[in-house]
Amino acid sequence: MPERLYGIRHHGPGSARAVVRELERQRPEVVLIEGPPEADELVRWAADGGLRPPVALLGYAVDDPGKAAFWPFAVFSPEWQAIGWAVRNGVRVRFFDLPYAQSFDREERVGRPVDPIGELAAAAGYDDPERWWEDVVEHRGVPVFAAIEEAMTAIRDSAEEDPRDLVREAYMRQVLREERRRHEEIAVVCGAWHVPALARKVPVKDDTALLKGRKKTKVAFTWVPWTYGRLASWSGYGAGVRSPGWYHHLFTAAGEVVPRWLVDAARVLRSEGVPTSSAHVIEATRLAEALATLRGRPLAGLAEVTEAAEAVMCDGEPLRTELIARRLVVGERLGSVPDDMPAVPLARDLAAQQRAVRLKPEPSERALELDLRREIDLRRSRLLHRLRTLDLPWGERTPGRRGTGTFREEWRIRWQPEFAVRLVEGGMWGTTVAAAATARVVRRAATATTLGDVTELVEICLLADLGEAYPQVLAALDTRAALDADVHHLMAALPALARTLRYGDVRRTDVSGLEAVTAGLLGRICAGLPAAAGSLSDEAAAELRDGMDAVHQAVGLLDDERLRELWLATIASLAARPGLHGLPAGRLTRLLLDAGRLDGAEVRRRLRLPLTTGSPPAHGAAWVEGFLAGGGLLLVHDEALLSLVDEWLADIPSDSFADVLPLLRRTFGGFDAGERRAVGERIARGPGSVAAGVTVVDRERAAAVLPVLSSLLGRDLEVR
Repeated sequence: MPERLYGIRHHGPGSARAVVRELERQRPEVVLIEGPPEADELVRWAADGGLRPPVALLGYAVDDPGKAAFWPFAVFSPEWQAIGWAVRNGVRVRFFDLPYAQSFDREERVGRPVDPIGELAAAAGYDDPERWWEDVVEHRGVPVFAAIEEAMTAIRDSAEEDPRDLVREAYMRQVLREERRRHEEIAVVCGAWHVPALARKVPVKDDTALLKGRKKTKVAFTWVPWTYGRLASWSGYGAGVRSPGWYHHLFTAAGEVVPRWLVDAARVLRSEGVPTSSAHVIEATRLAEALATLRGRPLAGLAEVTEAAEAVMCDGEPLRTELIARRLVVGERLGSVPDDMPAVPLARDLAAQQRAVRLKPEPSERALELDLRREIDLRRSRLLHRLRTLDLPWGERTPGRRGTGTFREEWRIRWQPEFAVRLVEGGMWGTTVAAAATARVVRRAATATTLGDVTELVEICLLADLGEAYPQVLAALDTRAALDADVHHLMAALPALARTLRYGDVRRTDVSGLEAVTAGLLGRICAGLPAAAGSLSDEAAAELRDGMDAVHQAVGLLDDERLRELWLATIASLAARPGLHGLPAGRLTRLLLDAGRLDGAEVRRRLRLPLTTGSPPAHGAAWVEGFLAGGGLLLVHDEALLSLVDEWLADIPSDSFADVLPLLRRTFGGFDAGERRAVGERIARGPGSVAAGVTVVDRERAAAVLPVLSSLLGRDLEVR
């Protein structure tokens, strides 16, 4: 046969070196590589210095971009090295797998081993396929293609054939027949699993019959950046490896593989504050080589260097070993593609904006703090929010800062390779990020079925500065608010509107027209709240309490005295209603106290009502829970209130105490540890200690700090 079959392990550095060595020896006229033939025109980009692996071919259906697939390449991938050799030597290179356009009629995959290399490793007595491959190929660096073909033939003879593999291999044989008519010397680089099928003589009519009648879909291809994290087998890519960072090191290290690796590991540990010296590296190298000798391995592999690093450099700490694994064994490398690479307009616009705001996509997660008073940070925030509307969450807001509405925002950002597919899908909405986000928000507003959905979009318009979408969203909000009579829905919608009104000026966003909608919404809440508060179950009471808390905070943001008076008058009337469930009754009393509408004496009077003998203990516990939710400082500073609660607790009948205990634990368990301790100390001192101004002093502890205080103040002090 004029062709030579090089069966490789995808992303194997040893087989990558072996392939290049064999290509230099063979000097073929054409190189056939396992991959989608629709991407043949993109091969020329391998000569462009801007295309730096890890990268991947992205293929997608033009009419349905959600149907997409990736073909990743690392610098140590045999296919990438074969492409590079062909481009450098002016040799024609061609992908010869089944066209992706014919791959959407997917047959069920059966019969094929999950990992055929694992079958060979098991036969050789290895429990780890990668260690076997390292010993046989990576460390020895000798051509083993004939032996691999023989072993794979034996495995395939005993395995059930996979229908999809049969179709793919029929197409590969068709391409081979075509190339034999043109060339004398052909090199075939493909997964070792396919070699026996390509070497087998199969009648043309049989292959033609397998390929007949397959549907075709219009597809498009481009190069996109990839990461070693996505290349790792545990990330879901079937032909991946668990340790791409280690394989990159094996392929690129000219010599002294183990010492260089451990030097890098020491650098990782030192970057996290772990003291690691050259002596650690030397001893770890010796231990790794000794382990390899004891195990009969030609060189220390990943298992040996990992164990040596853990024992010598990590002091046996698993977290330090995991840090090395994440940074080095897997790696955080992100590839790149040239700026003029063919791409959808939306992707080009995003790349331009990333450069404009100096925000580089990186595979490792990092914190990003933004000060919205700075123009560049404001533009960064808008970009991240716009991308989120396109289901492209490059950044996630830090929960502690979400919704604070200050000039600061905190994000965790991390670029994922699959975002390339999201950009293709988002292209249906527009050719720029702003236009696509605007169109997407307008569409969501038109199809929204609940008031909450629309109010979320109002806030998105603020955060992402989508001024062109704002009028349509505001119109949808007005319509939904008029149609929705559920008070709970109205209460849930108000906070987002209040935040938008309160902090619109921070982002220099025009929110005109929203004041009237928000005022009307609050008016409807106040009108419907009394009816919603009748005959409540415990679950409904908790829902109402949460809704009223949210509205109360929102009213505080509005800075409108007329609306504040309307709200406080409404809850004051509701709080005085007889028969109101204890949870909202207690909560409303606390809100009125905090707002200055009730004094301490009136609060204590109201508290006595549910805590008097004859009232159900569960009702009293619910009232206390509603009143004290959010902190116990009130009990610390109001001894009369504390005494009242303490006496009520002491008087609860023993047969009822078990019923109210969960409510009590939920209430007091929500206090800070300091608040619980202060309340306990007040109870322990007995009645009158606070009112009388009595302060209990531990004289021995006080005397211990006197020397330091005397030195600081320059005078002698004593405890009196």
